[in-house]
Amino acid sequence: MSSSRRDLLRWQFDLTWSLFDYHLQRLTPEQFRWEPVTHCWTVRRDPAGHWVPDWADTEPDPVPVPTIAWLTWHIGWWWSVALDHLQGRPPRERTEIHWPGDGTPTIEWLGELRAEWQEVLDRLTDADLDRVAPFPWPHDPEHAVAHLLAWVNAELMKNAAEIGQLRLLHQAEPA
Repeated sequence: MSSSRRDLLRWQFDLTWSLFDYHLQRLTPEQFRWEPVTHCWTVRRDPAGHWVPDWADTEPDPVPVPTIAWLTWHIGWWWSVALDHLQGRPPRERTEIHWPGDGTPTIEWLGELRAEWQEVLDRLTDADLDRVAPFPWPHDPEHAVAHLLAWVNAELMKNAAEIGQLRLLHQAEPA
């Protein structure tokens, strides 16, 4: 059986999404902003009513434990920017990516990003995969669009594992 690089990356993405979706579909609204420790990063409402993430331009030491809300915003941020780059749109700034809220709004947002990603993947040719990646390594000739796709798969898998672990810890918390 022979498959193209794109097909292999798409298969890996679909596998990663299925593992992520297992946790997404089981999240309860109260789990999103649950803070398991005092040193946490989460999302908070700004004066305009938008949910915005805690952020530091230099990573703190120790690194704060992110909430599920922060992690889902983070996924939406890097995925939106990756999509912007691959579709030739001006990439949005981190501050332009707002978290939609606890529960269904965020799950639907991530599902929409997934659908858009699948459409982009389906259009890519081998020549596209060989082009220099515009993101997350700005025009580094050592990284092709195929690397960008592999990075998205790895980043999604890492964030899915973090969300899954937080969900399981929240469930295990005594009542």
